[in-house]
Amino acid sequence: MKIIVGLGNPGKKYERTRHNAGFMAVDELAKDLQVDVAQDKYHALIAKARIDSEAALLAKPQTYMNDSGRAVAAILRETYTTVSDLIVVHDELDLPLGFVRVKTGGGHGGHNGLRSLIEQLGSPDFMRVRIGIGRPEPGRDPADYVLSPFFAVETQLAAEAVVKAAETVRLIIKEGPAGAMNIVHKK
Repeated sequence: MKIIVGLGNPGKKYERTRHNAGFMAVDELAKDLQVDVAQDKYHALIAKARIDSEAALLAKPQTYMNDSGRAVAAILRETYTTVSDLIVVHDELDLPLGFVRVKTGGGHGGHNGLRSLIEQLGSPDFMRVRIGIGRPEPGRDPADYVLSPFFAVETQLAAEAVVKAAETVRLIIKEGPAGAMNIVHKK
């Protein structure tokens, strides 16, 4: 079984913020798979689905970004899966708005959600689908920037990136990590 986790913060206050790009992508994938990520379990909202012939669990941790690892560790423990079965979808300051990239392993790059996952799981070796949100203008605090909604002129590009991220998760499952990287990174 594949565990697909979108990172974000729960609640209306954060719903359309840059930091919730991972939640948005999981919601997009759920819509495409015709499931509702609404069951409250493992400190997360979850849904079971099938992607091609693979069983999948979609999850949106409800522990807030900085403690996402607690929910993800509970999911892996209770479903008897490992970090090799995990695909994490998250926002990425170091990618321009609209870009989507695939990566396996690596550090947290200052992303508190990834930091929490690495600490709780004891390993950075999970698959990542990174959604570019760009960097804030000089002088603006990155923490405030990620917790702000997309500007009106950015919404179309952000929405396209969310759709592409959901498609990328499906590609990872269908083509494997290397195959998905070859396809996604060529575009």
